[in-house]
Amino acid sequence: MLPLCRTETGVKRFKKIVAVVAIVVAMARQQQDVDELFEIKNYFYIGNYQQCINEAQKLRKPSTPEVAIQRDIFTYRSYMAQNKFLVVLDEIHGASPDQVQPLKFLAEYLSGKNKKETVVAQVDQQISTNASNETLILVAATIYMNENNLEAAYRVLHASEGLEAIAFIIDILLKLDRVDLARKKLKEMQEKDDDATLTQLAQAWINVASGGDKLQDAYYIYQELVDKYGSTPLLLNGQAVTFIGQAKYEEAEAALQEALDKDSNHPETLVNMVVLQRHLGKAPEIANRYLSQLKDANPDHPYIRDLKQKEIDFGRICQQYVATNTAVLA
Repeated sequence: MLPLCRTETGVKRFKKIVAVVAIVVAMARQQQDVDELFEIKNYFYIGNYQQCINEAQKLRKPSTPEVAIQRDIFTYRSYMAQNKFLVVLDEIHGASPDQVQPLKFLAEYLSGKNKKETVVAQVDQQISTNASNETLILVAATIYMNENNLEAAYRVLHASEGLEAIAFIIDILLKLDRVDLARKKLKEMQEKDDDATLTQLAQAWINVASGGDKLQDAYYIYQELVDKYGSTPLLLNGQAVTFIGQAKYEEAEAALQEALDKDSNHPETLVNMVVLQRHLGKAPEIANRYLSQLKDANPDHPYIRDLKQKEIDFGRICQQYVATNTAVLA
């Protein structure tokens, strides 16, 4: 008798077995292709930093060393977002992976451990010799943005093709009121990954900047992310801005109050509360309380720095019009 696989029935069975094996292999490959960092990234991007850390701690056996490095990067960035700089400063050292080490610059800059100009000079030197390091690019851009050097941030980000770098560029373009160029960059993100959380957020930013009917579209994006991952101060502030743009001030106040309940010192929430009080027509002292809270919790916030500069400029202009005593001729 011929072996089973040589008969007509045996050939069919053999083909079925091969097909089943192929499916199993494909499923295994698909499992490997699943982004182990998906939840970690998403929680970071929507501003749920503690949950990002929690998810990272669950990933105890990453499939590759690169995944482990990325896990640690998002962990350290989340600690810094919570103003817990000592964790980063203590754990990152000379033997840490190259992709991780730039985060120490950011921790030193944000914590004030070293003089900011010293850190900026170090970053300038590093970026000139190692412009391919993705983490260094994002760290440098963040520091340049804090220094209000949008041109330097914009320039360094073009060395990366990553979604986060493109989203960063969109943020800069919107600050420069170049919505037209921001839309072009958004198309690049959509071509790479239309469903990515970062792409959705970038779309919401552009919708807010566009105003009009797009404000409602932006709200729906934020609400969809809230429905998927839960509310965060970042998402609630996004919704509040869409409400303010539509003159829905009571809805904006509710969203901002919920954001304050989650983080009473969240700087963007405090800034938006200051702005909102003007629209609500409330007593000036209420807005001043939020402003004082912001100054206390985040004295180096860009809003505070800009306000201080305007106060200085206003004082200087006033001095130009101070009445001077002139001698009266008899």
